[in-house]
Amino acid sequence: MTTQKKQNPFTDLIVSIVIPSVILMKFSGADHLGPVGGLIVALAFPLGWGLYELIVNKKRNFVALLGIISVLLTGGIGLFKLDNQWLAVKEAAIPSLIGIGVLISTFTKYPLVKTLLFNPTVLHVDKINEKLEEKNNKAQFDKQLMNANYLLAGTFFFSAVMNYILAKWIVVSPSGTEAFNEELGQMTLMSYPVIAIPSMLMMLGVFYYLWRTINRLSGLELEEVFAVKE
Repeated sequence: MTTQKKQNPFTDLIVSIVIPSVILMKFSGADHLGPVGGLIVALAFPLGWGLYELIVNKKRNFVALLGIISVLLTGGIGLFKLDNQWLAVKEAAIPSLIGIGVLISTFTKYPLVKTLLFNPTVLHVDKINEKLEEKNNKAQFDKQLMNANYLLAGTFFFSAVMNYILAKWIVVSPSGTEAFNEELGQMTLMSYPVIAIPSMLMMLGVFYYLWRTINRLSGLELEEVFAVKE
């Protein structure tokens, strides 16, 4: 049985954000790659990384697919010199679609928060369910789990709004120009501290909410909840 190789988040940051941003801001001038060449080379990194994740590491999931689509749409806006307002629309559309998907999952057997957090690889699900049944708190827990799913969807809608604001604020030059590439690079760099980090903190808040709910309704302590491999 093959073990899936875990990727370093730092590598993902370098390949998907830092390198493309540097290329767009520093190597898109006429004396280097040019606006079109710079855009193509810069977007080749996150696109290639996304395809690598999907094909080699078998990470075939909706979010990864949307990431590839996002890169292709950005490239299309720049290469076909579309109005830069479409960049803001695209930046907001991707996390909005994910948020809508999370909301829809609430009404299925597999809400996303359950798939991501309340699963046997992260938590001792069987033990938790057993304690919840003993205390007749299973129905209440399921309701709180749905609330956590709504909170998770909220993090993506927050990202959508911030993406739109950031794109409208920074990218003001016509697409297909060196200035557009530079602004796109600045937006990509700024999206990490302005959007990605707050979104991650919000997701940690969702996880804390889930843990506090488990603790309150089951009586289990932290060390009894996590599925830590020996």
